Amino acid sequence: MDIANKKVLIIGMARSGLAAASILAKQGVLVSIYDQKSRENLLEELKTLSGLNIDFYLGGHEPEISRDSFDLVVTSPGVPLSASPIVKAYEHGLPVWSELELAYTMTKSPIIAVTGTNGKTTTTALIGDILERTGKKVKVAGNIGIPLIKEIAAADTSTYLVVEVSSFQLETIHSFNPKVAVLLNITPDHLDRHKTMENYIAAKGNIFINQTSHDYAVLNYDDNITRGFASKIKSRVIFFSTKHKLEQGVFLEDGIICTNWNGKTERIIEWEKVRIKGTHNLENSMAAVGVALTLGLDRNGLYQSLNNFPGVPHRLEPVGEVAGVLYINDSKGTNPEATIKALEAYADRDIVLIAGGMDKGSSFKELAQILTRLKVKVVVFGETADTIRDAVLEAGINGCYKVKDLEEAVELSKNIALKGGVVLLSPACASWDMYKNYEERGDHFRSLVKRQWGERG
Repeated sequence: MDIANKKVLIIGMARSGLAAASILAKQGVLVSIYDQKSRENLLEELKTLSGLNIDFYLGGHEPEISRDSFDLVVTSPGVPLSASPIVKAYEHGLPVWSELELAYTMTKSPIIAVTGTNGKTTTTALIGDILERTGKKVKVAGNIGIPLIKEIAAADTSTYLVVEVSSFQLETIHSFNPKVAVLLNITPDHLDRHKTMENYIAAKGNIFINQTSHDYAVLNYDDNITRGFASKIKSRVIFFSTKHKLEQGVFLEDGIICTNWNGKTERIIEWEKVRIKGTHNLENSMAAVGVALTLGLDRNGLYQSLNNFPGVPHRLEPVGEVAGVLYINDSKGTNPEATIKALEAYADRDIVLIAGGMDKGSSFKELAQILTRLKVKVVVFGETADTIRDAVLEAGINGCYKVKDLEEAVELSKNIALKGGVVLLSPACASWDMYKNYEERGDHFRSLVKRQWGERG
């Protein structure tokens, strides 16, 4: 679609909606933007669009939606497809795109796209770091916090765009086709939105839907659902595995990350020399190595990146030590599986787990069973506090405490944590019951811990 002189309705004034509205309006596109929130609740967002020729429909006042009024609808990932304006757009035969799709149509840069239930952000950032250290031009964007459309203007055909993509974004793609698509894992998540696992799996699988035999797919061999895509897609597959020696792919042998690719076996790096730790980060590192193989990247730069990359904020991020207790910010742990992986990273220590948030329809029974194998106390807050507490108590763990908010959770944790132990914020839930996003939640946790550090002197 030639976007010039088109009438575009953008739904949602979050980061991606604001970025799309700004860029399109500056290109002379006739932009309208809709958000359920009132003008009073969107003052900061409106400032960012000040001076642009945009029609606003706020506070739930929907525009008239028809083929005469708009040519295209661009929706923010947080808006469900069941929302009234999107339903009406489909009824009138209007194309509905994600900002991801819109950006794709506006760039010629090669794209590396990363999805999965857990590990997306770390893997995306690590791939970007590897590309930089191997001398490539790179922009990192997408669900990681920077809308892709903001980066495409500064990218040319030799710039790699490394993009974290979510199932929400993948629901509304049409032509989006990454040169390399990475699928890390699939476990139950966002079932409040997708309703069934089948729908969730299908949304994730859309990352491959436009790929051809000239493209690559990097898949987790140890995840049955992920491995199953290999027989369904057209792209060339490279597997990674922490459990099996692969004839083609990335694997662990004698504690060393190794590769078999195009008839050549290589030893890349000893796992103990990779800076980011934890089993989940071994998988993330292997996926990144798989991408490096497909692109033929310099091995020295690859080694240097794996040896030095520190990880990302809000994912197993050490905040500080207070009175002999280590505080870890894992606010990015927004589902039970992510929290399980975080707990495994500190399984040899006494843990106070702070969990809770918005209910996404997840079950906490497996998480509760994992907790029975650890030395752990649990502090719960937010919308899911009672649900998590019930699962924990049913599993036979008596050390579970309910508080009203994160501030109370940190204060209580200070009093029940043991010296040499860990206070782990890994909520297993989304943040949207109390915070704008997981970053705001993690920043709040960090500030609360630093306040404690100040109190202790």
